[in-house]
Amino acid sequence: MRNPQTITLALTGASGMPYGVRLLEMLLKEGRQVYLLYSKVAQIVAQQEMNLMLPSSAKETEAFFNRQYQLAEGQLRVFGREEWFAPVASGSNPADAMVICPCTMGTLAAIAAGMSQNLIERAADVMLKESRPLIIVPREMPFSAIHLENMLKLVRSGAVILPANPGFYHHPQTVQDIVDFVVARILDHLSIEHSLIARWGDQS
Repeated sequence: MRNPQTITLALTGASGMPYGVRLLEMLLKEGRQVYLLYSKVAQIVAQQEMNLMLPSSAKETEAFFNRQYQLAEGQLRVFGREEWFAPVASGSNPADAMVICPCTMGTLAAIAAGMSQNLIERAADVMLKESRPLIIVPREMPFSAIHLENMLKLVRSGAVILPANPGFYHHPQTVQDIVDFVVARILDHLSIEHSLIARWGDQS
């Protein structure tokens, strides 16, 4: 799908929260409407890795990011884990694309098994059944055979597995440069223009 306008972004409890938060920032900067979902463990990881306190209340989180990024009304909508009347819970009103970044192996396994025990899993299930883009960004090492089999199952179902494996040909100077490499690749797969990193062959 070219130039998606509405994107569901899910943050789960894997290490790598800077990737997800930077992606949120870039999507909003590019004028996309974002539906944000996050797990309980994502709140813990955000605090540990970024000193970022994500409130348990979806409305409080929405207000926090609205203040931080000075957003237009309705550009960001945050939904609770069991908010089953959210648009993302139904194939009649899906987002144009969905990204789970970072994605735990537990969330990945649940999606591969077709489970929908929370809104993140249900939203991902909707994307697959409606043949909409679903990008999963696992941050784990090493992968077990179970992890790899689940990933293969999801790829065969139409998902894109995009591990948070930064490259170094752009000569990163900071941690932010490394984060931006992964976020740039996600944006590429969403067909969203960006200037986060120099592209291969364009380096000076």
